[in-house]
Amino acid sequence: MMQLSSYSNAAEMMQSLAAQLADELSAALVQNGRATLAVPGGSTPGPLFDLLSQADLDWANVTVMLTDERWVPSDNPRSNTALIKGRLLVNAAQDAGYVALFEPGCDPNVGAAILSDRVAPHFPIDVLVLGMGADMHTASLFPGAAELAWAQSAEAAAVVPMVPVGGDLEPRVTLSANALTKAICTHVLILGAEKKAALARAQIYSSAEAPIAQFLPNATVHWCPS
Repeated sequence: MMQLSSYSNAAEMMQSLAAQLADELSAALVQNGRATLAVPGGSTPGPLFDLLSQADLDWANVTVMLTDERWVPSDNPRSNTALIKGRLLVNAAQDAGYVALFEPGCDPNVGAAILSDRVAPHFPIDVLVLGMGADMHTASLFPGAAELAWAQSAEAAAVVPMVPVGGDLEPRVTLSANALTKAICTHVLILGAEKKAALARAQIYSSAEAPIAQFLPNATVHWCPS
């Protein structure tokens, strides 16, 4: 059952969530000797990464990966790898491993197959953080995308290609719903009234209309007004 945690401001939310993530990673490390953390890109989680990077953990046994990535080289400004390396894989967390969701020299279809094999040893995800767009997409699972039904199916590989609908957005790769739903701990991070209204719709829409809906039953949603 979905849990909703509301906060008065973003700073309070980020501090609380960073502490929860650190506790969950610590528990996974104690139990398994290793842990996998999957996180979104974009501007919203940056302050969360700043805080989490300072957590006193056995980071050398933590593997970090993105939930999804634009199919551009890792040094491209549109890549989220720079965000991860600059704000999460620093301070105490500089010893963590990182699996980039990009394979040079091939298209997203071929690359997704290669990456599926690469991420497999790090599953299941121990701690997962998802974002959500106002259109109720999460990771790069976009409503209306031609690849969505396959990406949400039980037969999908761990990493699948995805082309966002409309505009001039780059092709992407994303962890499939099959990979994401098996996460041990799932958190959804959203800010603002528009996202809260989208969350309410997602709870009554199908996962085809609202891809985030597939993950809400086992998630804790963290929200603040701005």
